[in-house]
Amino acid sequence: MTHITAASPSRRQVLAAALCLSGALLATPARALEVAGTPVPESVTVAGKPLVLNGAGVRYKAMFKVYVAALYVPQKTSSVAEAWSTDTPKRLRLVMLRDIDSTELGNMFARGMEENAERGSMVKLLPGIMRMSQIFTDYKRMVPGNSIQMDWVPGTGCVLTVNGKLEGEPFREPEFFRGLLSIWLGQKPADWKLKDALLGKEG
Repeated sequence: MTHITAASPSRRQVLAAALCLSGALLATPARALEVAGTPVPESVTVAGKPLVLNGAGVRYKAMFKVYVAALYVPQKTSSVAEAWSTDTPKRLRLVMLRDIDSTELGNMFARGMEENAERGSMVKLLPGIMRMSQIFTDYKRMVPGNSIQMDWVPGTGCVLTVNGKLEGEPFREPEFFRGLLSIWLGQKPADWKLKDALLGKEG
């Protein structure tokens, strides 16, 4: 009886197969994080500092999806105090999911800041709120895909960018940036589920 011994693959063949496999894996694109069909980067850089995605979610008004919000911080946290600390860079980014009157959006932000403000603190916030409201009014309408980006840079202030365009000088007061974040992270947030999502407590 004749025995046929299968030839063992050579070292070169094994190496070639391994290279082909690794090449195939490298060619497969990494799956991008998406929220409501909107790409959400898992990391960004603000003022030269790397930030990670703390959480992201959708702002609902009644049954309608208004925008996707994403919060970036140096290290992930579920603490509101750490999330809106002005000691380190932060970013809050909104991407619109539907048409909305820009003046209405500005008014929503102003109401959110007022509802979460400590007694007597609105006096300090009013100049920034009025300036921000005027910026939104100038845009007239926000449409799906439009973005609003709020970066906190220690020593500089809150840098506001709309659709990639820098909107004037930074809002320098730390109280203003914390007031902005209170819209989503305060005791009376715009959307409780979104607050949990931004703090990484969902999903």
